[in-house]
Amino acid sequence: MPTQNELTMLQHLPLEVKVAKTQQRIREWVNFYGKDGVYVSFSGGKDSTVLLHLVRGLYGNDIPAVFVDTGLEYPEIRQFVKTFENVEILKPKMGFVDVITKYGYPIIGKEVAERIEGVKKCINSNGEKYVEFYYQIYGDKLSKRYDFSKWKPLLDVDFNISPKCCSVMKKTPANIYAKITGRNSITGVMAEESRLRKTNWLKTGCNAFDSKVPMSNPMAFWKNQDVLQYIKENKIPICSVYGDIVSVDTDKNQYENSLVGSKLRTTGCQRTGCIFCAFGAHSRGDRRFLDLKITHPKQYAYCMNGGEFVDGIWKPNKQGLGMSHVFDEVNKIYGKDFIKYV
Repeated sequence: MPTQNELTMLQHLPLEVKVAKTQQRIREWVNFYGKDGVYVSFSGGKDSTVLLHLVRGLYGNDIPAVFVDTGLEYPEIRQFVKTFENVEILKPKMGFVDVITKYGYPIIGKEVAERIEGVKKCINSNGEKYVEFYYQIYGDKLSKRYDFSKWKPLLDVDFNISPKCCSVMKKTPANIYAKITGRNSITGVMAEESRLRKTNWLKTGCNAFDSKVPMSNPMAFWKNQDVLQYIKENKIPICSVYGDIVSVDTDKNQYENSLVGSKLRTTGCQRTGCIFCAFGAHSRGDRRFLDLKITHPKQYAYCMNGGEFVDGIWKPNKQGLGMSHVFDEVNKIYGKDFIKYV
């Protein structure tokens, strides 16, 4: 089983070595399943754009890319995806409004949302399968790895919280595609992105051949700086919503040789996931909704406006998602600007 020390060692390797190791893991995956047995999970974001460049550098366009069009992506992302060859576009059966109306809003993080949802079911039904969630949220000995008790007040807010949107809108269409085609995914997920993703890597490593759902994460030991450096060195086009890649210190042009060794950033969006998702929005320095207000005011207005109480629970309505109310309630608990949106 992989270790934290091994991950740390891999994360500190030079980029050229990381590229070679990633190519090796891609080859291992394709050799095991065949070119007809794999696909690239392509979100249109910079990480998966680098992954697709690596895979197609080895196999050309023979391996399809799969994009799940949830309707929650930046418009620029959807257009960017269509510029690539051999991309299959999937759509979920359930829209975002329906998902959060039925299950709840995605806030804080997947693990926290899962436990909040689980504890409420435990309280409501007293079911045995949710007892562990109950203990974890209340800081019992079962949760030594991480104390979830900080999030107890979220049990009493007037809206539901759930991690279901990702599984319903992204994972389910991808799983159906995999089942129909017999293909197994290659993704651009990196361990540094979240505690959950690091935990998953420590269980399986990059190529999870024996998992219930086999999955390859050949870039798992990369860091964001590696991705930006690879894009710069190889002059790979990325979605316009990111802006340019510049030095943090000098804002030099993205392809100047003098940027070698510099710490890099994008001048536009820092992340391009689902634009209405609030997972991680409470993190220090997160400006996603402030930026959305400037760059995509119509989408921002729809996200924040609207909402109504249905049987005492705040939910979206035809006027919008009503997320300003959600953020206001969270900020009342954890302090002004805990989630920045205005």
